[in-house]
Order: sequence, then C-alpha cells, then structure tokens
Amino acid sequence: MKSRKLKHTRRRATILTAAAASAVAGVALLPNWNAGASTTAEPQVDAKTKAAFQSLADAVFTDRTNALVDRPRHGGKKAISEGVSGKVELSSGIGRTENAARKQLDDRKNRLARNGERYSAGSTKVTLDRTEVKGRTAVVRVTENTTLTYAKVTGGEPGTTGFQAHHELTFKADSNGSWKVTKIREAADGYLAVNQLAQPKTTTAAAKTTTTTPAAPRAAITKRPPAAPKNLTGGEYDYQAMAAYAEKHWTNYNPAYPNFNGAGAGGDCTNFVSQSLKAGGWKHVPGYVYDYTRWFGTADIQSHSFVGVNEWSWFAQNSKRTTSLANVYQMDVGDVLQVDFNKDGSKDHTMIVTSRRNGVPYLTYHSTNTLRRSVTSIISSYPTAAYYAYRT
Repeated sequence: MKSRKLKHTRRRATILTAAAASAVAGVALLPNWNAGASTTAEPQVDAKTKAAFQSLADAVFTDRTNALVDRPRHGGKKAISEGVSGKVELSSGIGRTENAARKQLDDRKNRLARNGERYSAGSTKVTLDRTEVKGRTAVVRVTENTTLTYAKVTGGEPGTTGFQAHHELTFKADSNGSWKVTKIREAADGYLAVNQLAQPKTTTAAAKTTTTTPAAPRAAITKRPPAAPKNLTGGEYDYQAMAAYAEKHWTNYNPAYPNFNGAGAGGDCTNFVSQSLKAGGWKHVPGYVYDYTRWFGTADIQSHSFVGVNEWSWFAQNSKRTTSLANVYQMDVGDVLQVDFNKDGSKDHTMIVTSRRNGVPYLTYHSTNTLRRSVTSIISSYPTAAYYAYRT
C-alpha cells in the first residue's frame, strides 16, 4: 500500500459487505428474443449468455498465458479467443490490442529465456464473478487463476509460479444480438501479473521527505553479484515460518487481518508482508498509528508502517530490523523487495522472498496475488524501475 494521507478507519464490516456485493451474479433484464433476427429490443442476459462471456474471457487470458509458454498445449499461431462460439467476440479494436499484447508477451518470453528462465506449461482458468447490464452494455467482472510450470533450465527451479488477478470486460450488443468486447481493464489494485502488460498505477503524491525519514539505497539488478550469505536457522527470526505464512495466505487471506486489496492506495501488499514478518518473529512496537517508529497490526488497528510501503521502509531501517542489500539477487528467504516503478522517489510495491534456488530469489506477494515469481521475471517486466532489497 502506497504512502498516503488517510485515516485507517476501514472496518471489517465494510470489507465483508463489499466482498458479499462482489459475489452477486448477473442481472436478467427483458424477455427472451430471437437470436437469429435483427431486433431493437434490449437483449436478455441469461445463463447461456453469461457462460459465453466467461468463455471469451477465459480464452483472452489463456492466449496471454500461452504467449509465455515454450510449447503451449492449446492455441498456436491462431488465438483461442478468435474461435469462441456463442455470439460473443472481440471488437476489432480489442482484437488489435490483444494481438499486440501477445506479441509483447512473446518478446518477454524470449527475454526471460536469455536470462535462463522458461515456462514449460501454463494453465489459466477464469471464473465469472458478477455481470451488470444496462441496456445493450454488459460489464462483466471475472477472476483469473493462472499457473505456469517452470522448465528445468538449471534444474533447481520451483515447480510452479501462479497468480490470481481480477479483470473487468465491457460487452456491447448489436441489433442482431451479438456481443463484442470493447474494453478490458484490471479490476483491483496491482498490475503485477506475469502475463500482464499494463503499467502499475502510481499516485502523484511524493513520499514524505523530512530529514527524519531514512532513505534506503537502491539495489542493483545485475545477475551473479558477490555472495551475501544469510543464516536461515538459529537466529532471532524464523525465516521459514515467514515463507510458509506467505505461501499459505497468498490467495487465502487471513481473516485475522483486514484485506486492503481493491481499496485503493496500493492495495494489500505491505500489509501482507508485515503479517509474514510477524509470523516469523517480528514483534509489535505499540504507539501512535502515524509514527513510523512504531509497528503493529491487528484486525482492528494497524500502524501506517504495517500497511504503507514507504512507512514500512522507514520503520525497518530506523528500527535496525533490516539492512540494505547491494543487489536484488543477494536476497534470501524472508528478505523483502520494494519497487518504485516510475522512480519518483515514492516506493510503490512490497514483496517477500519465499524461496531461493540456484542464486535466484522467488517472490510472493499480494496485489496481484502471486506465488513464487522470480526476481528475474519482475525485472524483465519492469527493467527501468528502481529496486530496494532488505535483509531481514
């Protein structure tokens, strides 16, 4: 969650109410109509139509995933989304956009391969969350769950990486009852899915710049840096417990804490990392919520340093609970990575390392919910960002 001037007064009841509302299915409108004839009547969005919406959304995001896989089981040169039945299709504009997206993802695949990372298989499943209809416009919200299997390039890679993302597709119906997708956008905080091209949202407000806030040095992103070994056992903190917590709750959010995903201001990323650190032994430092030298988080109240990206960095350095690493590839289990996507001096995103294999750290995070994504993949997607690596 980004630094921001706000009061942390979100309550669990509000969050639960929003969650319940998002689970509501689509809306049926007017009586049925003849699908084969031109009509000026507003179409009915029934179960069959919703299924067609879901199928097309599934095809769009499967096409994106396939672009990252060496030899996808489905697709090939022709996109799956071009052959979906049920009187739904992409508009010409969205079709061109998705063609360009797949080309860029194919380029990303090649860039990853040059850096020693490949995916041997991919699986995408899209579920329909909600359909809202007004006249001839249907706004469809879906959840994408994607898993990519790491090819054994070095032999030490984890089995898979995965993510969960939320999307909103706008469909328009013509006079013949055919629906076309005219817009696709992300429907939650976070623009960090492996098969996603959109740049992360960043606020225009600059980070707090008083001299009392510590400034973390940037970390290099070159491969094979000097070794920076970490003692993972026998110390003050249980790093494996941090990793286990993060990998347990990357999609299964812990109800003992509020969920800030979709609430704006950067989402749930730092809140999630703080929970993981707490699971590994970080202790509360009670006090005033706005004081960055304090750190605490419960179901009812959280310090800004527990949930804010920049405030966490200030606390972590001031408390001496972390030291800065010179290179992102030096990170190990339990270490933390932050990113300033547009280099405006205000950090945007927080992630935690849950695995390290053959010199490569693998990160787990919220907003977008992601499991074991390599730092190589993050850098390949955002090569011009500023990175900050913390040894915990």
